[in-house]
Amino acid sequence: MRKLLTALYSVLVYVFFLAVFLYAIGFVENVLVPKSIDSGSGGQIVSSLLIDAGLLVLFALQHSIMARSWFKRVWTRIVPQEIERSTFVLFASLVLALVCWQWRPLPQTVWSVVDPIGSKALLVVSWSGWVLLLLSTFLISHFQLFGVSQGLARLIGQTPPEPAFVTPYLYRWLRHPIYAGFILAFWAAPHMSLGHLFFAVATTGYIFVGIWFEERDLIAHFGERYRQYRATVGMLVPRIRLASSGKRVAE
Repeated sequence: MRKLLTALYSVLVYVFFLAVFLYAIGFVENVLVPKSIDSGSGGQIVSSLLIDAGLLVLFALQHSIMARSWFKRVWTRIVPQEIERSTFVLFASLVLALVCWQWRPLPQTVWSVVDPIGSKALLVVSWSGWVLLLLSTFLISHFQLFGVSQGLARLIGQTPPEPAFVTPYLYRWLRHPIYAGFILAFWAAPHMSLGHLFFAVATTGYIFVGIWFEERDLIAHFGERYRQYRATVGMLVPRIRLASSGKRVAE
């Protein structure tokens, strides 16, 4: 019974995450959702910024604390190991849903691209960012990243594999294509409101902080192998080197 409940919990959490994540895409892109990043009348700038900042800080703290190794060691004394990742995903989804629900719009225009070609080009870049990040999760085991594989493993009598250092496809050119996808999605906006700009600046800043913590943990786990990878592969954009022929090529 415990195996079945564990598997069911992991699947239900994943479904909930997927629903929240799809809503968040519509939230950022201002499409197909009842409340988006720019919908509604704007309130006082200072109070709105404080509320929005508080929401993003809460999201950052949840991610940063629950993703740390020391927290996992303590947390798995309470939560079974096989649902630790799903529980992280559940809390992350709840906080993300809270951000979308309680976000205070700041509709003042920062920039607006009126040229149809330029506007469509930015939209293509933004949606390409979402595609990039989703594709990147599948390259490194999408269902393990979101806890489904761990939850189902005991039900089917398997042991979840230990984290392995792999660099499939996109990861040969970018160390963090998922984060690169987020940045493209957040910044490539034909119409950039003050609220959207604040969201993009704050989340991009957190991405860099998150990369620092994540790479510190990866170095602690994989050692010199990851140090060499970091030295030769670009973080968010491909690293360019000069080939012997004098031509510039991406590593």
